Amino acid sequence: MDHGARPRSVDAAAPVALSAARRYVVLVTTPKRVLIIQNTPSGGPRRLETWLTDAGLDVEILKGFETTLPEQLDADGLVVLGGGYLPDADDRAPWLPATRSLVEQALREKTPVLGICLGGQLLAHVAGGVVTGEVGAPENGSTPITLRSECGGDALFDGLPQTVPGIEHHVDAITELPPEAVWLAQTDRCPYQAFRVGPVAWGLQFHPEITADRILTWDTERLAAQGFDRTQLHATAVADEPVSTPVWRTMVTRFAATISDGGARAGSSDVGERPTTVPG
Repeated sequence: MDHGARPRSVDAAAPVALSAARRYVVLVTTPKRVLIIQNTPSGGPRRLETWLTDAGLDVEILKGFETTLPEQLDADGLVVLGGGYLPDADDRAPWLPATRSLVEQALREKTPVLGICLGGQLLAHVAGGVVTGEVGAPENGSTPITLRSECGGDALFDGLPQTVPGIEHHVDAITELPPEAVWLAQTDRCPYQAFRVGPVAWGLQFHPEITADRILTWDTERLAAQGFDRTQLHATAVADEPVSTPVWRTMVTRFAATISDGGARAGSSDVGERPTTVPG
């Protein structure tokens, strides 16, 4: 007997068509921006710009000697490069007051700062330290920099080798650190090679951005008057670069991370896991 069509069984494992199309949300993040202040025509950021860009930052370079600096810092991080001036030589470098003002704002707002050579001296000056012109013995070329025990837990220096070559080129120096600054590194001729003010502001006397070939542009006669031979300085720096470059790139990449994290990697507070060795 024909009982009509039988109901079809349903396979519970079979896929069920969705009544509505799936919707996907794509989050677009804007890279954090770092402002670099350049103080001389020849003193550009060099490989520092590449390292910061590779770390995911947008880099803006303002040349203080040919443009007006902003009254307010609207970037997420600040870098101040070197130059042949004292940090208060406003008659020779009339953009320095604006630079100091930006550094002061960054310190108040805990915006990450990296000062190099003059930039480090300017950070020390703004924070209450003392910078003295043509003091002590000049430093030039690749020089052993000794990291102090205070580097332990520091967001930039923690776990780096205890001694690293760094290129020096200065006659002026910090002679007194700001109150409560953390002293991070030293050399035989110049004690204050690296320091931190507050949670995320670092000053350096040496030049992590410079490579050995930059030495070939230095004034031969001036170096000789200070007791240095340019050819030998260059040869030493070339030999040291395979050791120094990965270390300073790691340091700069960590600085970029403090910017990307909104200044969250504060000084000696929670820096998380850090490598004890530096990649080659």
